[in-house]
Amino acid sequence: MSGGPERREELLATAAEVFAAQGYRATTVRRIADAAGILAGSLYYHFDSKESMVDEILSTFLTDLWARYDAVLAGGLGPRETIEALVTESFRGIDRHHAAVAIYQKEARVLQTQPRFAYLADSQVKFEKAWLGTLERGVAERAFRADLDIRLTYRFLRDTVWVAASWYRPGGQHSPEEIARQYLSMVLEGINLRE
Repeated sequence: MSGGPERREELLATAAEVFAAQGYRATTVRRIADAAGILAGSLYYHFDSKESMVDEILSTFLTDLWARYDAVLAGGLGPRETIEALVTESFRGIDRHHAAVAIYQKEARVLQTQPRFAYLADSQVKFEKAWLGTLERGVAERAFRADLDIRLTYRFLRDTVWVAASWYRPGGQHSPEEIARQYLSMVLEGINLRE
């Protein structure tokens, strides 16, 4: 068996699919090994525990997502364009890290209580700050309606974007960019400044 980085990535992808389908608590190292077609002991050559695997899956997803979000937030875009770009990057993240998003949605609340996964809570705070800040800036700059309940709008955007992971399948009929365009066309007209 090759022990290179490609094999490690294959094993992580398999583990992510198993965690997403079975849940973190119900998933055993043996179940992951079976899905990967190897002995459980061979999995320990690459990872010391299932906790290490889920940690790497989630941290890789969030590192990638934040690199893209940070680029958007630093881009000097107006509030509407920032929301458009954040939504598009979110759908792209669902496409690139589909299983990790499913794991995050199901498990983050429980995992973040463990010291190893404190970064999940930190990311959630940063996420809320970025989206709320953009919405607040949009209201202040009169790009969005003044009567918006900012927190409710944020929750609606967050939940309606990320729930797409429950029905979106990478390589499906629509690209993440097409889904983002359709979503934004439906949502943004509801938050644009009324003339």
